Amino acid sequence: MSVDVSEMVNEIAPYVTAAAAAYGAGVLDRTQDEAATAVVGLGRRLAQRVFGVRRADEELPEALADVVEAPDDADNQGALRKAVRKALLADGALADEVARMLAGAPREIRTGDGSPVITASVIGGDSIQIGSVGGNVRLTTAAC
Repeated sequence: MSVDVSEMVNEIAPYVTAAAAAYGAGVLDRTQDEAATAVVGLGRRLAQRVFGVRRADEELPEALADVVEAPDDADNQGALRKAVRKALLADGALADEVARMLAGAPREIRTGDGSPVITASVIGGDSIQIGSVGGNVRLTTAAC
């Protein structure tokens, strides 16, 4: 499988950032509970595949540790992309495996303050799910 590493790095970074924000220093720890969302779960699996599995008390790679500390910092995200790019360029089999992992991944990812990561989810029971909204929205429930 031939992959465009630069394009793939830009796809991977938001997933790993979401996982780092959710799991903190335990992002590479295999024993952490599975994430509630597809995005965070995939991000964690991608981080573990690229950087290796480690216990929560083990030191993270610097680029990943910086994203854990400040996930919204553009410099930290750039350093993460660079570290991922280096790993993928150094190992073609890894790049192919990561490309397969990304093949079925959700395409729209937003992280950060006010942007909960809920993508390609299934919600059961009484619920409201909104794809995108412009302007003001008022949600109310009907009397049962």
